[in-house]
Amino acid sequence: MLKLRVVEILTQKGKTKYWLYKQMGMSYQNFNRMINNETKSIKYGYIEAMCQILECDLQDLFEYNPDEP
Repeated sequence: MLKLRVVEILTQKGKTKYWLYKQMGMSYQNFNRMINNETKSIKYGYIEAMCQILECDLQDLFEYNPDEP
């Protein structure tokens, strides 16, 4: 399973989900689903924006665990 690690990165940086939500400029419903790994797809633009805002690389943003459903 591919998992977005945004909450962990925010915690490490001392930032909140609300802070990132305001930076991203997207609807709260879509943002919340994305952050909570409840979506099947994420636009490339959002991935790029998160990398820039969080000052991280793509491999930092995602975690892959083939044993999880």
